Amino acid sequence: MAGLADIIACDSTICSIEDGVLRYRGYAIEELAEHASFEEVIYLLWYGRLPNCHELKALKQDLAENAALPPRIYDLLRMYAPWGNAMAKLRTCLSFLTHFDDEVMDHSFAADHRKAVRIMARMAAIVAAIERIRSGREPVDPATIRTQSLAELFLWLLAGEKPEPVAVKAMDKCLVLHAEHELNASTFAARVTVSTMSDTYSGMVSAIGTLKGALHGNANEQVALMLEEIGDVDRVEAYIDGKIADGGLIMGFGHRVYKNGDPRARVLKELARELGEWRQDTRWYDMAVKVAGLVREKKGLLPNVDFYSAVVYTYLGIPRDLFTLVFAISRTSGWLAHIMEQHENNRLIRPRANYTGKGAGTWLPLADR
Repeated sequence: MAGLADIIACDSTICSIEDGVLRYRGYAIEELAEHASFEEVIYLLWYGRLPNCHELKALKQDLAENAALPPRIYDLLRMYAPWGNAMAKLRTCLSFLTHFDDEVMDHSFAADHRKAVRIMARMAAIVAAIERIRSGREPVDPATIRTQSLAELFLWLLAGEKPEPVAVKAMDKCLVLHAEHELNASTFAARVTVSTMSDTYSGMVSAIGTLKGALHGNANEQVALMLEEIGDVDRVEAYIDGKIADGGLIMGFGHRVYKNGDPRARVLKELARELGEWRQDTRWYDMAVKVAGLVREKKGLLPNVDFYSAVVYTYLGIPRDLFTLVFAISRTSGWLAHIMEQHENNRLIRPRANYTGKGAGTWLPLADR
């Protein structure tokens, strides 16, 4: 089937999408977004249950203690041109971290979880360093920041100052919403890679490289570009009518799995409204709501997770070309959960292809061709 649509490729206990309901380990995404911190979700994805207070404290401490980057990572980032592709930088930095981990080829349960902590802890620091170095600012050392929230750490490292609580709450909720999504393209790529008994870092590099593709990871960036091009709520209808007339693609709508709407989009819509009011500038939110209404009316399509996340990230002051990297920070938790699950009960992933080429041929000597 084209794109392996509806093909079951493996068994997993991590995430389910059934009848339009997204669940992490049995917990509905709406409930997690309302009540859980990102760190609780990390624990849930990795260990199969929610942590108690002592387990959560220990995980937060482990993440905080492992957030500092090897200085050579900063040296590597300074080698790049400022305009270089941010996702490519993230991919290379993650690969480079392999050389600073002496447990790379240890696939035991304990080693896998120690590596997961180290990778998860450093993702926010890498993304923030990419932005600060390319804009001519010194990166902030995570060791100088007193926080055990990855959401607060990321915003602090990015801006160089302590973020507002409302921004931290919104960032944390975004990380929860994007943490895991069953066997999407990047997760599948990670599982295929580690099924060969390659290392965790190689699996992560495969996932990041797959997320970099325009059909998977950067749709929210394209949504922001669209809203920026529209510019004002009064121009929305003319813009959408023009796109439809020209047969153009309107990013951020429709989903291969969700036929009755993406549950994450509904949470993000409310989050976008709250941030617009906090910023005292609802223009982006108002444009998005009007676009969504018109696309539903005229094309019968509903927003997916990328649509309102573009508005949320804009209100949080995150540069547009970092949107997919922020997605990667969150999805790292899910990627690592799948990598560890693959290692626990591994079988090489080796599907077959349906051959549609020419039939049997007859060999001719070179002189007779």
